[in-house]
Amino acid sequence: MAGSHKNHDFHILPPSPWPLAASVAALVSAIGLVFWLHGTASPLFFFGGVLGLIAVAAAWWADVIDEAEFQKCHTPVVVKHHKIGVALFIASEVMFFVAWFWAFFDASFFPKEVAAEIAKYGADLGAVKQAVRAEAVGAIWPPKGIEVFDAMRLPLLNTLILLLSGTTLTYAHHSLLHNDRKGLTYGLAATILLGFLFTGLQILEYMHAPFAFKENIYGAVFFMATGFHGAHVIIGTFFLTVCYFRTLKGHFTPKQHFGLESAAWYWHFVDVVWLFLFVAIYVWGNAGAPISGH
Repeated sequence: MAGSHKNHDFHILPPSPWPLAASVAALVSAIGLVFWLHGTASPLFFFGGVLGLIAVAAAWWADVIDEAEFQKCHTPVVVKHHKIGVALFIASEVMFFVAWFWAFFDASFFPKEVAAEIAKYGADLGAVKQAVRAEAVGAIWPPKGIEVFDAMRLPLLNTLILLLSGTTLTYAHHSLLHNDRKGLTYGLAATILLGFLFTGLQILEYMHAPFAFKENIYGAVFFMATGFHGAHVIIGTFFLTVCYFRTLKGHFTPKQHFGLESAAWYWHFVDVVWLFLFVAIYVWGNAGAPISGH
């Protein structure tokens, strides 16, 4: 559509291979992860899918940047609908994390509750199997025998790092609005470095975790909730990295910077989710449990 005449402000997308390619790569990585966790396949299967996702993302991003910067397809009407799309995407991500918070609060509020029947087998396989939550967690939360992290040490440091990153990103955005390219570049660079620092400290925390993923429901919920949040931090960091290199190339103007704005929305969403995780899991959820020496 770039070279053709049109009498409307909408951008009609040409056929693209990237949605199908992204779906295939995501399916390969998901299947590879399941097989890897069950010990029935090499991790190369999973990482191959991840590399495929990264390659597709790079190619797809290049097309979108070309549409925005060179084909001038991102008219005000198109940007408006892009913003609605990003808002709906973030809303879906909110519901994704609601599921993990639901699992955590369901287990922590009702540690004495007897779970319902898990499965019923035929008469030839014997009696019906049931799971008793009270027996699994010792009727208390955190479960009996669990040592937890001191919320006022590494988790608090990571919280301050994420809050600071939100500040530097806001500084970068406001610098762009005032056409301060140097402030934009420095603000984005600082935010990216803080994102990588958060991820590094999260990995360090996992390496010294006094509980495992498979030991009990506490470890499962903890690693799923904080792990998926960590994945979102990594995605957001790469999103901002793309914005940083676009800034070096002279992209974005005070009036046209949807790419940076959507990255900022996503990053602030990640910040807010971490605040809820910190308060719910590290502070309230760990109350009364023995603190790990790590």
